[in-house]
Amino acid sequence: MSRRIKLVVAYDGTNYCGWQVQPNGITVQQVLNEALSDLMGEEIRTIGASRTDAGVHALGNVAVFDTRARMPADRVSFALNTRLPEDIRIQSSCEVPSDFHPRFTDTIKTYEYRILNRTFPDPTRRLNSLHWYGKLELEAMKEAAQYLVGEHDFKSFATAVPKVERTVRHIYEIKLTKEDDMIRIRITGNGFLYNMVRIITGTLIEVGKGTYPPDEIKQILAARDREKAGPTARALGLTLVQIRYPQWEDKAVDNSPQKTEHCG
Repeated sequence: MSRRIKLVVAYDGTNYCGWQVQPNGITVQQVLNEALSDLMGEEIRTIGASRTDAGVHALGNVAVFDTRARMPADRVSFALNTRLPEDIRIQSSCEVPSDFHPRFTDTIKTYEYRILNRTFPDPTRRLNSLHWYGKLELEAMKEAAQYLVGEHDFKSFATAVPKVERTVRHIYEIKLTKEDDMIRIRITGNGFLYNMVRIITGTLIEVGKGTYPPDEIKQILAARDREKAGPTARALGLTLVQIRYPQWEDKAVDNSPQKTEHCG
């Protein structure tokens, strides 16, 4: 009998052409499928929750796969990590109902963008943060960000030709913090358009530079025009922090002799 296993996947996206399998380069999903197929002794094709771009990182992307193998679900993470490269690691594994789908289910997603705001680059942080050498007014960026909270049409903050017809999304919270020379923009919402977080970040950087006043965000939203917003920030500063499924929480199937502490 087939079972559905859910994985929470963390990875450094530097060396990958994004999450989704494609013919033009190695991807996180491809490496995961190959390692799982070897582990389970059958062909495995994962279904991912978020198709992160090349260079984007993740602490909590979600994937599921179906298998007839008898390995306890909570042990899959341990066994799989021995077969994966060091820049991909499973954070948890558990069995979920067979009708759970990571993409076609209501979610709460959290992303974080990191900006290294100092005169010179730091080579030890070059792979997971964007370096900006000039002064950024953090308070102005915080004020601008609050205009994005709530339900809005984010067409101005999506790629010029959105891949979806409906461009309305709900942002629950945006927090900007600075510790030493690192600015973190953490955004939580019910979903994000293609490049939305990176365009929001690029626009907030323009506010921090003084190019836009904070309340210009209201006009950018109303315009529903990609050309009115700021540039798309580079992928390397973006991390998918967490994906939550409120209606499925606490519904993990526990058929394992050793119960998993957290299904992720």
